[in-house]
Amino acid sequence: MEKIKTWLGAFFIIAGIVMMAGSGGDCDGHCGPGNTISEMIMLSFIGLCLFGTGVWIAISAENN
Repeated sequence: MEKIKTWLGAFFIIAGIVMMAGSGGDCDGHCGPGNTISEMIMLSFIGLCLFGTGVWIAISAENN
């Protein structure tokens, strides 16, 4: 069970980093306008929550 928790935590960490990195939603102007500020803040906050949850799961799996 600890292996599953560790892998799930690692997935959440990676998903959170990718979500925070892509929160701007622009592609150098080639695909239209990017996200608004409120959308960017919402996506980066969700990514931060995913990252924090992943760290918490991974650390709790290692402590058992």
